[in-house]
Amino acid sequence: MASFEDVEVEKDSSPLPTINQRLGHLRPSKELLEYYRKKIAEYDGEHEQMVHKLERYKCTYEEQHKSQWELRQREEEISELQKALSDMQVYLFQEREHVLRLYAENDRLKIRELEDRKKIQHLLSLSKATEPEITYFHKQPPAKAVIKQNKLETWTKRPATEQEIYGNLRPAPRSPSQDRQTLLLQIESLQAQLEEQTKTAKEQTDALLEDRRVRMEEQHAQRERDADKIKTLQDKLHNTQSLLYESTKDFLELKYELRAKERHWMVDRDRLIQEIEHLREELDISGVSSILEVSGGEPMEPRQAQMHAVHSLKDQLEQSQKLAEMYREQCIGLEEELSRIREKTDVSKEIFKERSEKMGKRLTLLNQRYEALEKRRALEVEGFKNDIKQLRNKLKDVEKQLFKVTVNIGDNYDEEVLRNVRRTAGRSKHLVGELHNLKAKIYSIENDIRHMA
Repeated sequence: MASFEDVEVEKDSSPLPTINQRLGHLRPSKELLEYYRKKIAEYDGEHEQMVHKLERYKCTYEEQHKSQWELRQREEEISELQKALSDMQVYLFQEREHVLRLYAENDRLKIRELEDRKKIQHLLSLSKATEPEITYFHKQPPAKAVIKQNKLETWTKRPATEQEIYGNLRPAPRSPSQDRQTLLLQIESLQAQLEEQTKTAKEQTDALLEDRRVRMEEQHAQRERDADKIKTLQDKLHNTQSLLYESTKDFLELKYELRAKERHWMVDRDRLIQEIEHLREELDISGVSSILEVSGGEPMEPRQAQMHAVHSLKDQLEQSQKLAEMYREQCIGLEEELSRIREKTDVSKEIFKERSEKMGKRLTLLNQRYEALEKRRALEVEGFKNDIKQLRNKLKDVEKQLFKVTVNIGDNYDEEVLRNVRRTAGRSKHLVGELHNLKAKIYSIENDIRHMA
């Protein structure tokens, strides 16, 4: 009987833990549950942030497409301005050819004037001695008709005989050397002017047309290359956006699966707690029955049943801990996957930001180049106008000098006219040289424009 009392004392001194004590042992699981609840709240917030970021990203790439379209329009305007500049150069060379023709016409008029002056001198030498006369030329036809009025003579004229009237008017033979010299000068001047003008005009026209053709081909090829590049970049951007959309969609699906697993885990935990409670109730009932049986004389069998129940509860507890550990590992793996996805999104954001900055810088640079081309075109047009104005002023000065020469005729007029012809030929050659220099400058400007484009 003493042994049975000792067993009862031992049972009373070491009773089974209550349900609250067992829940106390499961306190880390409650903390883990609270932790995962906080995680779920954080994931909801991150989901909303990702949705807002996707909306901002959509607005950003729409603005990028708009800026690319504006950039293409600016490039087309630049090509049109370059074409207009080449047309202006062609018109300038045509104007300069017209100036050369005017110079040639001026030389021909001077030679004709020389011949006419020789004829006049010859006729005056054949006629009687007359009073010195001065010839005036009108720059423009007079508004009124000029009527010659003869002065009243104070002396009497004797009647001239037929021999005096008609005999002195027969032309004397001209000197062959003078005619030959005049003709040689005329032929030489005309040939030189004709060759220079023809050669210069042909070279300039051919060079300009060839350069324009080459430039247009280059621009066409450049536009095709740019179009292909833009198409490739747009395809890449579309693929990147599709990949980003798919990765975001997968990320959201993983988050949804994680939440579903967490809910399932919570249901399993509640079920396990209920089972533990049920087993606890059974243990209480079995403990009472075992005490009764011990008092009746059979102490060993209820004790074994109790130990068996304790072992089964320990096994269930270990299984629940294993499940909790498995869920913890799954959560850690999902968190790592989330961190990788965040890193990918951060990298894609950085790449997109760098591309946006590069496109902005390129747009700014092209706008600056466009403004520089506009200023250069305005300056060149102004320079062309000034050149044409100077050439017209030179032509007017030459006409004034011609008028002065025709008014003030001296004894050595023929030599002076020949000198003027030679000087005019020299000036024409100098003008041709200036045209070549201007052509070289235009080519250099076009090369600069190409390098800038």
